[in-house]
Amino acid sequence: MSSTPKPTSSENIVAQKFDRCLADLIVKSGVGFSAGVIASVILFRRRAWPVALGTGFGAGMAYADCDRSFNPARIPGTRIIPSGDAKKEGSS
Repeated sequence: MSSTPKPTSSENIVAQKFDRCLADLIVKSGVGFSAGVIASVILFRRRAWPVALGTGFGAGMAYADCDRSFNPARIPGTRIIPSGDAKKEGSS
């Protein structure tokens, strides 16, 4: 009985990230759509543009989160250190 976990394949990692991004897109677009409908009914006399704007904001937020998930170098304040430089910085 080995207690070491099996390594996860890169295809499974990408699939999990994609599934998370798709779920995030559905949720955030739905919240934006709902906020747009509420704003349209209460504030803007049933115009269509608040619904489209809210849905677009939600989809844009989901896209930005997904972009950060697939490309971690785009996260503000992070720095990628090459493996050769990590040994030099760790020993000083």
